Amino acid sequence: MLLVDRVTKTYGSFTALEDITIAFTGGVYGLLSPNGSGKTTLIKMLATLLFPTSGSILWDGMDIGRLGERYREIIGYLPQHFGVYKNQSPRQFLHYLAALKGMDRAAAARKVPELLELVSLGNVKDVKMRKFSGGMIQRIGIAQALLNDPRILILDEPTAGLDPKERVRFRNLISELSKDRIVILSTHIVSDIETIANRVIMLKDRRLLCNDSPSGICRTLGGKVFETREMDAIGQPVFPLSQRQEDGRTVVRFVCETGCPAAARPVEPNLEDVFLYVYRDQVM
Repeated sequence: MLLVDRVTKTYGSFTALEDITIAFTGGVYGLLSPNGSGKTTLIKMLATLLFPTSGSILWDGMDIGRLGERYREIIGYLPQHFGVYKNQSPRQFLHYLAALKGMDRAAAARKVPELLELVSLGNVKDVKMRKFSGGMIQRIGIAQALLNDPRILILDEPTAGLDPKERVRFRNLISELSKDRIVILSTHIVSDIETIANRVIMLKDRRLLCNDSPSGICRTLGGKVFETREMDAIGQPVFPLSQRQEDGRTVVRFVCETGCPAAARPVEPNLEDVFLYVYRDQVM
């Protein structure tokens, strides 16, 4: 088990995270909140790039700072900004990173082709990466994070800049990888985790807001989300969530805390509804 135990991180007088406690066991954990909320700070502490000001992060009861290299041997990390040597091929680049990680040459020779097939790059394994798309580079990032067959896979904003097709491919891959490891996926894109996360962790005002299943989080708005084609007829305070076109008319989705208005119908809340409502003072 990976345990974040009462962790606070400060930079001088600025507090980035305050009194955070989270236990990670197995499956996909979606770390979901707007940019600037402390997600990357938490991710960097889990990857030992930063250390808590107070509190501790434990792997199987031992502080990861004291474990040092033994802990880093069991994690795979894809940072938010991942770069490659574009004059190298995927196969050359992964062998280079395997050498940096201290992998045995024979083990790397077995692992690299396997990973390139896993991320659907086997057919371009010897093509220089200078013309690769953003999605292909991200898949190389996933492959390098898996070189050491990690028990903990940490991904920071892994789908930023990807097109919808690449995002779907990425979600399918993460779902497959989570069967025998902890996957921690930091994002502000709701669709990245709505269908694959076992737990969703939300941060607000530097603190832990919730750590629950997607369905459990959606239930927090149960009975409060409605849709209407007659927004002008709603005679009470509401918070608009989104709108769409249906049969040439605008359908508005909104939250109302005081019961169902006569001109609206109740609908099941989704994770995007909760995200927009919880962060209504932060999301444009």
